[in-house]
Amino acid sequence: MIAPEEIESLVAGLGQPAWRARQVYQAFTRGLAASFEEMTTLPRDLRAALAAQTPATVLTPLAESRSSSGQARKWLFRTRDGLPVESVLTTVANRASVCVSTQVGCAVGCAFCASGRLGLRRDLTAVEMVEQVLHAARVLRAEGRHVTSVVFMGMGEPFHNYDQTLRACRLLNDGEGFALAARAISVSTVGVVPGIDRFAAEGRQFNLAVSLHAATDALRDRLVPLNRRWPLDEVLAATRRYVERTRRKVLYEWVVLPGVNDGDDQVAALARRLRRHLCHVNLIAWNEAGGGFRRPTAAEVESFRRRLAAAGLPVTVRRSPGGDIAAACGQLALRETAG
Repeated sequence: MIAPEEIESLVAGLGQPAWRARQVYQAFTRGLAASFEEMTTLPRDLRAALAAQTPATVLTPLAESRSSSGQARKWLFRTRDGLPVESVLTTVANRASVCVSTQVGCAVGCAFCASGRLGLRRDLTAVEMVEQVLHAARVLRAEGRHVTSVVFMGMGEPFHNYDQTLRACRLLNDGEGFALAARAISVSTVGVVPGIDRFAAEGRQFNLAVSLHAATDALRDRLVPLNRRWPLDEVLAATRRYVERTRRKVLYEWVVLPGVNDGDDQVAALARRLRRHLCHVNLIAWNEAGGGFRRPTAAEVESFRRRLAAAGLPVTVRRSPGGDIAAACGQLALRETAG
């Protein structure tokens, strides 16, 4: 896909009426065309003229990995300027969710995350984000399926690239284009407080997720360095403002690191902090990505879940079907860069 304004400029430059631009846009977002030649609603000479002007996509697929269960696929792409980007598709029952990257690398540097080891190379554009979803949609279409949800939880901190991330959300939600329901789109942040407040003011039904991972500042400072800029009291005050303004539930993500953030002290601290808060806690088993941690056993994750539930917290365990294909953020891109 190329940007809507670029489509309009190209079409106008070729002397075509403005409504042709909408045809091209919908060929990308509804018809899932990966080339101008596939846009059979356009005259052949116009397809050829567009192809002579610009490539039809902004990302080139380099590699695909598929989990042994068949429920997770991870793609490594190359941007036009040669940088690695990755996204993940998970399919469980009738659901198909795409995990999208918003940056090449990440500046946050969470201790357990591979993306931070890449450093921040650059922000992705909204179209580069949407292209990750369109690629997954093309794959699913061949299987008689469609994308049911999108999560901006891949490489990067979405609120460090706020404008482009929100533009991508709007493009995916556009009723004249891809038309994914707003409530099927989630944006995850490690706790960029100004971004949370701005997101609350958007007036959209997009979902907010916050990567928490610790309930005390001493531990979160170690795991999520950005906590030193916006400590837990400030992050949770912002999420409460979000709930008050939107009346929408906040999803708190917690990567389980056995012996580090799954102790009874963290259970008690989290229960205190989230008391009378419209939220849900989502536990994720850590996927091997270096940093001196180990992947928890299923029994360890379940033990942590039970203790959180006993403390009165709404909590579930997110299935991670991509553990055997390096599906954690940044793992494939890190390998590509190292290679």
